[in-house]
Amino acid sequence: MKKDQSKRAAAAAFMGTTIEFYDFYVYATAAALILGRVFFPATDPVTGTLAAFATFAVGFIARPLAGVVFGHLGDKLGRKKMLLFTMVLMGLATTGIGLIPSYASIGVWAPILLVVFRFLQGISVGGEWGGAVLMASEHAPKNKKTFFASFAQLGSPAGLILCLLVFRGISGLDEQAFAEWGWRIPFLLSFPLMAVGFYIRLGVAESPEFVKMQKENETEKFPVKELLKNYWPQVVFAGLTMTIGAAGFFFTNTFMITYVTQYMGISKATILNALFWVTVFQFLTMPVAAWYAEKIGTSKFLFWTALLCIAIPYPMFMLVQTQNIYYITLGITLAVISLSALYAVAAGFMAEAFPTHVRYSGISISYQMIAALAAGTTPFLGTLLAKEYAGEWMPLALLFSFLSLLSLIGICGVTLLRKKQIKQVQFQQVQPAQID
Repeated sequence: MKKDQSKRAAAAAFMGTTIEFYDFYVYATAAALILGRVFFPATDPVTGTLAAFATFAVGFIARPLAGVVFGHLGDKLGRKKMLLFTMVLMGLATTGIGLIPSYASIGVWAPILLVVFRFLQGISVGGEWGGAVLMASEHAPKNKKTFFASFAQLGSPAGLILCLLVFRGISGLDEQAFAEWGWRIPFLLSFPLMAVGFYIRLGVAESPEFVKMQKENETEKFPVKELLKNYWPQVVFAGLTMTIGAAGFFFTNTFMITYVTQYMGISKATILNALFWVTVFQFLTMPVAAWYAEKIGTSKFLFWTALLCIAIPYPMFMLVQTQNIYYITLGITLAVISLSALYAVAAGFMAEAFPTHVRYSGISISYQMIAALAAGTTPFLGTLLAKEYAGEWMPLALLFSFLSLLSLIGICGVTLLRKKQIKQVQFQQVQPAQID
């Protein structure tokens, strides 16, 4: 039964995060392609895109707040309840975006409603991720927690694949049809997906580690307070660990759509097709990365992967500059496989940095903090740099390397803190024996 629940929890984490990230990526892709034209007054294309990416960042601003609220409730009331609530919230918010009239129809209320629904999307993802990771890892066998936690991470590429398939399906529409109603289809599909995800999650038992903690009355009255009082270094370094994993996807997917269409004259259908195959490779390599990391040690694996991420943007941009779609696909694939390997392993790595009674709060706040600071602003910063240094890719590559360096610092910090904790536990176990 325990083995069956392990697999069901991993499958539910995968399906749930797939649907959640599908919704989130639908907004990101639409922001790069069309939202600036639909929801903002007539401007030049770059300014309209910047406005759309600004609303994109609103979703990330909401995520730390959600991390605090849902982290507190998840450590107090349970992981499962939070996951069911966030699933419904995301489905309703995304469907709502698909129903908003354009700026031409209702004026300023259009961007206002867009920001409100985008904020609710951010609240949902902010509460979702930590619970999904913990349901998978806390149900997992002891020696496979990193591998099982990676199934929650697989939802990111799977959600993007689903998003890209839907956008590929409507990319054949003429520009007028796409602008008037075609872009709404991916958002409206969220509602039936939400129903499927809710049903799947309903059949998974609560995390056994949380149930055990609850039975032994070890739940914290104020988990976030306890976390920030005694585990704030873990919060900072765990958050930094996820920097390139969180921000890199929006660099290689969301921003690169704008970059190659506006500055290199490549059609949106062509780049979406390229990104689809990039994401397929990403999806296939992430479980392999998690499996291999458990063989050689997660800290060691993450250290070398972060170094690779620092170096990878330079060959990526050299290949992208050829304007050959096959080389563009190869370049982005190299970058995405590198950062997604880190992303796949980092979830389990982060979860082990925190004790059970503050774990939901710990990983949620850590991840959502860096998501707001780095991931949410990356497409916006990339667009600004591309505009300021038109024709030059080096500033963009340096931005990618800097984000990767922050991850390396986080990995080293968490590793040192974990070693210190192990030594403290060993010391406490030895002390009584010495006294006797």
